[in-house]
Amino acid sequence: MRILVTNDDGVHAPGLHALVISLQEANQVRVVAPEREQSAAGHAVTLHKPLRMQPVNLPDVRGEVFSCNGTPADCVILGALTGAAPPDLVIAGINGGANLGEEMLYSGTVSAAMEAAIQGIRSFAISVTSYNEVSFGPAARFAAKLASVLPDTALPADCFLNVNVPAVSYEKIAGIAITRLGRRAYLNRIEKRQDPRGDVYYWLTGDPKESDSAPDTDIAAIAENKISITPAHFDVTSYQDLGNLGSLMDGLRDW
Repeated sequence: MRILVTNDDGVHAPGLHALVISLQEANQVRVVAPEREQSAAGHAVTLHKPLRMQPVNLPDVRGEVFSCNGTPADCVILGALTGAAPPDLVIAGINGGANLGEEMLYSGTVSAAMEAAIQGIRSFAISVTSYNEVSFGPAARFAAKLASVLPDTALPADCFLNVNVPAVSYEKIAGIAITRLGRRAYLNRIEKRQDPRGDVYYWLTGDPKESDSAPDTDIAAIAENKISITPAHFDVTSYQDLGNLGSLMDGLRDW
């Protein structure tokens, strides 16, 4: 297969390197990834400046590798349109850190997979649920297996997969679960600080608070050391509420 690989941690991130090494024996791999970290970039696309791609050499990587001055979504657009042929599959990752619950909405990694789905290309995002001393081996191994079976899997149109791998050794992974998103909102805090010149600046911080970790959620699967696979879609319409807005329409009747 022709596989396009990107991420939001930057082209030199160890998770991306591990992913490419696991894929390139059986596939034609092309990398277009941000030149610097773009964590929490969401689905931003660049319209106000030129986008550039620069060739990069990565150890033991045989295919084309480019750094891009744009966002993860930009990288998918460029990667899909500038190659000799469109990719059969887009893989975003391997991200260092979980993308569970609401984190999906902020993640540049997940947004890259979503952009591929918007373009009609099968895709998945993959993350390891740890930020420190991450071992990418089990996730890289799983990504290669998923890439090999995904082309023969029946998926709804415009669906992509969000995969989270527990930060444990391969032997300790307890299985695979198809999950829904849990709720893992961040309690945002603003820290007001001063720079050496006395000018005020602000630092956004936050801690996750889980409010829905029921057994069928991605959060629960990770807590049980299972790999979580969540099917996702870019259509965020609240279909169950389409018929429940009568009072809103009544209030707007005489506008």
